[in-house]
Amino acid sequence: MKINPVIFREYDIRGTVGTELTPEFARVLGRAYGTLAVENKMNRIGVGHDCRLSSPEYAQSLAEGLADEGLDVVMTGMGPTPQLYFSVFSHDLGGGIQVTGSHNPPDMNGFKILLGKQTLSGADIQDLKIRCERVLNKPVAAKRGAISKLDVRQEYIDALIENSKPHMGSRKLKVVVDGGNGVGGMVGPAVLRGLGVEVVEIYCDPDGRFPNHHPDPTVLKNIQALIQKVKEEKADFGIGWDGDADRIGVVDERGEVVFGDMLLLLYGRAILAEKPGATIIGDVKCSSLLFNDLQSRGANAIMWKTGHSLIKSKLKETHGDLAGEMSGHIFFKHRYFGFDDALYSSARLAEIVSKHSGPMSSLLSGLPQMVSTPEIRVDCPEEIKFQIAKEAQSAFPEHKVDTIDGVRVTFEKGWGLVRASNTQPVLVMRFEAESPALLETYKKAVIDRIEDIKARLSR
Repeated sequence: MKINPVIFREYDIRGTVGTELTPEFARVLGRAYGTLAVENKMNRIGVGHDCRLSSPEYAQSLAEGLADEGLDVVMTGMGPTPQLYFSVFSHDLGGGIQVTGSHNPPDMNGFKILLGKQTLSGADIQDLKIRCERVLNKPVAAKRGAISKLDVRQEYIDALIENSKPHMGSRKLKVVVDGGNGVGGMVGPAVLRGLGVEVVEIYCDPDGRFPNHHPDPTVLKNIQALIQKVKEEKADFGIGWDGDADRIGVVDERGEVVFGDMLLLLYGRAILAEKPGATIIGDVKCSSLLFNDLQSRGANAIMWKTGHSLIKSKLKETHGDLAGEMSGHIFFKHRYFGFDDALYSSARLAEIVSKHSGPMSSLLSGLPQMVSTPEIRVDCPEEIKFQIAKEAQSAFPEHKVDTIDGVRVTFEKGWGLVRASNTQPVLVMRFEAESPALLETYKKAVIDRIEDIKARLSR
């Protein structure tokens, strides 16, 4: 059996169905993870899966591989990735693996992995690659583990309702939800209805072919139906979930996108009203408005590296209350477990708007006006992308720079970011300024210097 090393990514394992990923590989991965779990004295491993056509078979093969190593396996069935995380936390499992292709096309699948309550990433994922090679010639355990089932979905729905219901305001809400034919539709509408919200559903039936649109609500073209339906229904807001429901996308009552950083700002303000001085973490792509506003309200606002497992680790390390990324991964430690859960985030948003008398858009109306670019992705050879990002750190001596993740250059009335993607051969850039003209000026200043570095390193 040949294993393609490129499927072992920074935050998960991901590849093409039928070629890079097969039931045979899933079983090998189960055994590889099993050796790690045994070394760490972990047992009872949860296995869940999304609605992709290949996922049930991969989940079963994965469970067989875990059992081959002597581990007991708890199958949580089809559902959101945060449902699997919930089962690990609430049933004290020794770890968990979700079979999911997340927001990727239907011909892709993958595995998100927890050991204990810690998400594996970086070097730990690469370690699994080595273990996969090792177990190919290793005999199975003398005593095989048992495989059992745990239907956790209703318990998960009930827990989310119980968590948010006491905090709902008096306003009756109408919310449109777009499940993107992923697994969020199995849980999210029931949670919101349990909070007394009138829910209008679109594409909430799980279908691993994703017939209506790509299951990524952070891309504008994927939420056109959501925007239209919010306006049609005169709803208070609209929510989209990605394929495995660990990322959220939101539009207000006008159908305008509320980006991940502004969503984080709404959640942060609500937490600060209850817990002054709360620690709140945003990734380097987030607007300066987020950090400035939170700091002005007394928060310990921290800018950190992009990457959901990196943000999650920082939340744990700082004993923080909330963290989030532009990409829509939101992590609540305040009243919750600290993992990214778009369905819980949906409930927390309902709480905020139900206590507000005006339209949702007015919650952010007092902020200074800034213009920003979306994420700009520039192709860059894998072998020099990190070197460019590193050299860029000293390429702007006349400006204040932040080097947490690549380089974020602070200009007089805005900022520019350049970082190497952890998952693709690209440089990621983003810019923000007080006017369109300044935005173009800052953009040109950064891109010109990056091109100079790139040209030099490519010689």
